[in-house]
Amino acid sequence: MSDQDRYIPGVPCWVDTTNPDPESAVAFYGSLFGWEFEDVMPPGSPARYHVARIRGGDVAAVGSPPEGAPPRAVWNTYVWVTDADETAAKVRAAGGNVLMEPDDVGDAGRMAVFADPAGAAFRVWQPREHRGAAVVNEHGSLNFNDLSTRDLDGARAFYGSVFGWETLAVGGGLMWALPAYGEFLEQRSPGLRENIAQLGAPERFEEVVASLSSISDDQPDVSAHWGVTFGVDDADVIAARAAELGGRVIVPPFDAPWVRMTIIADPQGATFTASKFVPENKGLAESPSAANGA
Repeated sequence: MSDQDRYIPGVPCWVDTTNPDPESAVAFYGSLFGWEFEDVMPPGSPARYHVARIRGGDVAAVGSPPEGAPPRAVWNTYVWVTDADETAAKVRAAGGNVLMEPDDVGDAGRMAVFADPAGAAFRVWQPREHRGAAVVNEHGSLNFNDLSTRDLDGARAFYGSVFGWETLAVGGGLMWALPAYGEFLEQRSPGLRENIAQLGAPERFEEVVASLSSISDDQPDVSAHWGVTFGVDDADVIAARAAELGGRVIVPPFDAPWVRMTIIADPQGATFTASKFVPENKGLAESPSAANGA
């Protein structure tokens, strides 16, 4: 692990979207978030993988679907691991499925695709040259990864066994916490715990690595899934701009604890949340309309 790494094993570290028309997705997200792209695939390759950057720092990527995969647009969450093969064994032992066996991605790293027992797909990343997202928690960059499921108890057992995650009650909702992460962040940024406490955040908030929500019974067509949240300077502006660019606003901007957020689908149907940090909203009750939309 590099001294500059912002991740430890068990922390989501990267997101990308598979889109049937990656060039159109590049145009959409480039205009929406101001991302600059580089296709990192070798010349002549039929596949595309456009890495998005802000100020030269990697933030996300847009890729084409793997050969033979259904032409479905979706955002993917990657969790940093020390050993992808060892994690595959843990997934199987915990009742999950290995959708793609661990495989090398050139010199960048080693990855695998899994599904938890409820069917929510996620990926793991064993890093080599690629060290995850270099820019996070600012406008146009990854802010959060979110699991929606109908089986909270099953999720607790599975992700606790695979990654050592624990659930933490925050503002009427649930978060995933990794105890070692808080200490890691404090060492990286001395005084972080004190600063978080002064904001009025709940105890152990510095250990949070993702969120967890229950899919309501009035959404029978929604399956268990992982979603992504990007930080933005203005959720209302982003929603309006996404619509102008051919996207669809699934949930209009609304206020929730600590944030103002909106849920958007890109023109090919990949959904994501855009969230503005609003400390004044910390005392609000969670809106039920948002919990399962991404």
